Amino acid sequence: VQLQASGGGLVQPGGSLRLSCAASGFTFGNYATGWFRQAPGKEREGVSCISSNGTGTYYPDSVKGRFTISRDNAKNTVYLQMNSLKPEDTAVYYCARLFIHYCNIPNVDYWGKGTQVTVSS
Repeated sequence: VQLQASGGGLVQPGGSLRLSCAASGFTFGNYATGWFRQAPGKEREGVSCISSNGTGTYYPDSVKGRFTISRDNAKNTVYLQMNSLKPEDTAVYYCARLFIHYCNIPNVDYWGKGTQVTVSS
């Protein structure tokens, strides 16, 4: 199982970024996937998860209305569109495979390497 995240970078407050996660080594369409983040000195938290067929999504209040998760099962890829970014969104973002469709760390069975997102002027 491999999960390769990309698309992080430096963006000004109010800006946008789109993260991508390319999956391989398993039947992507059979699994829920999600994005988690970890800021310095803070615990890792779920920021968006999506069901295996893309019909169910989850967002915490901190990102609701600003972040949108989507997936393309034909391309084995999950995306995270992040708009209206704030400095508090600064973190390392991780793509993850979930063995059950609940956006919690105990439900993650594989992690990808993270991609840094920095929101700063």
